[in-house]
Amino acid sequence: MAVNSKKIAVYALVVFALYVIITDPAKAADYVQIGFEGISSAAQAIGDFMTWVADGAKN
Repeated sequence: MAVNSKKIAVYALVVFALYVIITDPAKAADYVQIGFEGISSAAQAIGDFMTWVADGAKN
């Protein structure tokens, strides 16, 4: 039962993404840019944390 629910959720997400891309490509591009900025910020924060740890967790 859980597998079917997962397949339905993925299918619905794909259909929604295609709908947004087809109806408003500029807005879809904005969403992609926001997503990549979020990923970039998260990677930067992890890098900063790892640098802090490697430096001996000093202030």
